[in-house]
Amino acid sequence: MGGDVADIWQHLASRKIMLLKSMKQAVQELADPFAVFSHAQEVGFNSGLLTQEVLDKMIAANKSAHANDTTIEETKAPAEPDIISQPSTNTSADELGRTIAPIAQHEPFDVRFRNNLPDWSVNDFSENASDATSEIKVHYDITGNSVTEGKMSDINSCFSDRLEKIRKMIIANSNLPKPPQEIARLNSEYSRYQGYENTAVAIGLVNEPRYTKNGHLMWGIEDESGEMMCLLTKRQGDDRDRAQEMILESGLMPDDVLGVSGSFSQTGDIFYVSDLFFPLKPKHQKSSSEHGVSVAFLSDIHVGSKTFLEAQWHKMVRWFHTDPLAKTIKYLILSGDCVDGVGIYPGQDKELAIPDLYGQYTEFARLLELLPEWVECVMLPGNHDAVRPAEPQPTFEKDIQQDYNSTTFVGNPCDFSLNGVRVLSYHGKSIDDFVAGLRTVTYSDPVEAMRQMLRRRHLAPQWGGKTPLSPEPEDGLVINEVPDIFVTGHVHGHACVDFKGTTLICSSTWQDQTSYQRMLGFQPKPCMLTIVNLKSHATTAIPFA
Repeated sequence: MGGDVADIWQHLASRKIMLLKSMKQAVQELADPFAVFSHAQEVGFNSGLLTQEVLDKMIAANKSAHANDTTIEETKAPAEPDIISQPSTNTSADELGRTIAPIAQHEPFDVRFRNNLPDWSVNDFSENASDATSEIKVHYDITGNSVTEGKMSDINSCFSDRLEKIRKMIIANSNLPKPPQEIARLNSEYSRYQGYENTAVAIGLVNEPRYTKNGHLMWGIEDESGEMMCLLTKRQGDDRDRAQEMILESGLMPDDVLGVSGSFSQTGDIFYVSDLFFPLKPKHQKSSSEHGVSVAFLSDIHVGSKTFLEAQWHKMVRWFHTDPLAKTIKYLILSGDCVDGVGIYPGQDKELAIPDLYGQYTEFARLLELLPEWVECVMLPGNHDAVRPAEPQPTFEKDIQQDYNSTTFVGNPCDFSLNGVRVLSYHGKSIDDFVAGLRTVTYSDPVEAMRQMLRRRHLAPQWGGKTPLSPEPEDGLVINEVPDIFVTGHVHGHACVDFKGTTLICSSTWQDQTSYQRMLGFQPKPCMLTIVNLKSHATTAIPFA
């Protein structure tokens, strides 16, 4: 090949020409690639994704120029991409355009701008991705493990498993005043537990939470043995309790598992709650990787939609190839809705740029191929993807996976480790239920839904809500281990905060405002790449919109 390989890639990057990995070999085999690419404008190719067809046209044009013994000078590889060589005095106007136009100035891009966040430090992002081996260990994935038949026995097993697992967490992580007892026994011996000094403790599933006309919170709580009616009263003055006020402010989700302490009324029909207990421990201690590589997060790309932001995607690709921070990114987590899908909602066909479902996945595969070779992708489905709607969702079928090279496919949700750092990735469909069920959760602040999931140690507690659930005999939506990083998508927002030792990330979308969002007055926060270092746990976000 003529010219140094690094010079060739630098030359193409300066002209905003991007190559799939399969095209790199074809370019390397050219005897004089600079001479071939000097004919780009001649064949109508200025910038963008290079295909084999366009390359063949440039090769033919170059051969024709040599055969006719033309006087057009071959373009040399510039020592620096921003230096423009001066044409000879004999150069015609057409030749001048072909010589100068492809070597234009780089598009301005301020790499130090981090959405008004502090710039990243080399000490926090200390190791190039190419210097570390890939270590992905999956702890839970429903793929290949779904055994439900959808029978009532499966539903009962699912809730029994949830209750048993979270009960153990509450006992281990909460300071219960005394050991919990079966609800049936408490009901039969209610006279023993009357008055403030005779406290009883129970753990069970929440049933039909509701508010009274005076603002008190009432719900049923049940375990395998029975059910009792609970009442959390709204207190005044010095008797106020901040923790209880928060519960009264937000409410409870149906099918939550929690602990209660308190006493019975004189008739035994009401259990007056003095305290509530959730399964989350007060503080989580993060694990850190030995390697200072990073992981980046995206969600809701929606390739195939007319509102997919393709230009911003290519801007991100150029950043990946040129920015020193990008060279530390070992993993890219794609948390669902990578394509827009087909038939997801009425009238969707009018908003599709790619109407074929498999065509959408093929196009997304091509877009991922533009990323550097050191980036390994982890891809899971969402509610727009071609998998079953019921959660937990198995991963994509093999006929979809075949177009992807360096991609690890997992189900939704997926609990996995990256170089020893525990990550829980969930698309986030149940955020819709948390918004509908809790007063404090809104679409403008989806992180609050994530906090509530962690408090409950469950991703989607409500059965029969907006989120379709698969009744697996073992509840796959229980958060068995508190993650170091917890990431969701779905709502097209963006956030990155710490909560009790866990980094919460609401992944940004790569889709502009849709007609439905416009009708609701919802403004997405697109094209934000969230990056977390696996060793220092430092975070930053890069805007491309």
